[in-house]
Amino acid sequence: MKKQKGHFDAIIIGSGQAGSPLAQALAAKGKSVAMIEKSHLGGTCVNTGCTPTKAYVASARAAWVARNASRLGVHLSGKVTVNMKEVKTRKDKLIMASRNSIEGAFDDNPRITLIRGSAKFTGPKSIEVNGETCSADQIFINVGARPRIPKGFETVKFYTNASILELEEIPERLIIVGGSYIGLEFAQIFSRFGSHVTVVEMKPRLIDREDKTTSEQIQEILKAEDIVLELNATCISGKPFGDGVEVDLDCGGHARSIRGSHLLVATGRQSNADLLGLHMAGVKTDEHAYITVDDHLETNVDGVFALGDCNGKGAFTHTAYNDFEIVGENLLEGKSRKLSDRMLNYALYIDPPMGRAGLSRDQALEAGHSILYARLEMAEIARAKEKSETFGFMEVVVDAKTEKILGATVFGTGGDEIIGVFLTAMYAGISYTVLRDSVQTHPTVVELIPSMLKKLKLLNPKS
Repeated sequence: MKKQKGHFDAIIIGSGQAGSPLAQALAAKGKSVAMIEKSHLGGTCVNTGCTPTKAYVASARAAWVARNASRLGVHLSGKVTVNMKEVKTRKDKLIMASRNSIEGAFDDNPRITLIRGSAKFTGPKSIEVNGETCSADQIFINVGARPRIPKGFETVKFYTNASILELEEIPERLIIVGGSYIGLEFAQIFSRFGSHVTVVEMKPRLIDREDKTTSEQIQEILKAEDIVLELNATCISGKPFGDGVEVDLDCGGHARSIRGSHLLVATGRQSNADLLGLHMAGVKTDEHAYITVDDHLETNVDGVFALGDCNGKGAFTHTAYNDFEIVGENLLEGKSRKLSDRMLNYALYIDPPMGRAGLSRDQALEAGHSILYARLEMAEIARAKEKSETFGFMEVVVDAKTEKILGATVFGTGGDEIIGVFLTAMYAGISYTVLRDSVQTHPTVVELIPSMLKKLKLLNPKS
């Protein structure tokens, strides 16, 4: 029989992409595990992140393909429309299937006790949930992150990346505050669903962590789909206007306002670590409230680990799962996997998608590397032209001394998948010449990677 309180071998707080597999791994080694979850099983990825948004991306792309089929000689009769209730129902089914799978796995495992409620530390190895206390030799924090809401929106109804997924109607005029990854993904989704979309961004360009040329390509793609961009917007705030919203902004020194039916605030994320009473355990956090961890993801308190978004070492499902691999294999298999061995990689899921691995050109030069660099426009690639999807580019950054690939970007059709070619070469630590001299399948976008690598040119950092 599963116990509801008392002492466990391990307590895991949060059932996200690191917590759930860790519970199964610990239980498989004979350990008693308490899984504490205050909300839906599966964490952000399953409930408000990857699963639902990529389902919406797929629906939005289907609408775009239908409307643009005439470019390929395919003509559809009648107006292409999107049924938001049906889109949401499909999304909800995918979410529930994942939740039910996780819950079923917990129910079937006698060593895992699922405790529903909010966790608070009462000491270094003790947790209070629903007024009862449990303890463990090891505690694993996997509480994720939540939307960060700036000041200025206290009096207006707004949506977050989570709540906007519950809409059953298509917004007539959607204003999105935040021109980064989450905001832009929703901008294109709802534009393709039929909304008039305006994106408001405080900085001079979208996603300014990317190179300037990349930001410019993103802007070009969004503008081509009639998404309005308001950049250099300062003093942003919102207020009710009739049944909708009015957003005040000062764009380039010209104060004005825009009005919409719906408002999405997508201005970043913040760690949920501040909700745990970490001071009671003596667990340290940094200036951004992320839990401080070492190279093996252990906090300053012996036996207490932090995994996933709450440690600030990655904001992605794949990095959270890798956190599980590091901790699980080190503790249960005697390995010595390290956080520092992980290579940065992620994707932007507008259409076409962008896959990124390692350093961009500007980042490599700013870091002082002498590099070999090449770039190839998607418009030059036969496969992209055949699909009539020629937006974007590929680029590769190679260390001029070691010949190892430092980073790559694939922004264009299939970019989120193709980036894996470069990432694999980077993890293998091979010379770029191996990839350059390889024979890739025709006709694909990948087959142009060797051609691009034959055009590398030396770039030195500015002194």
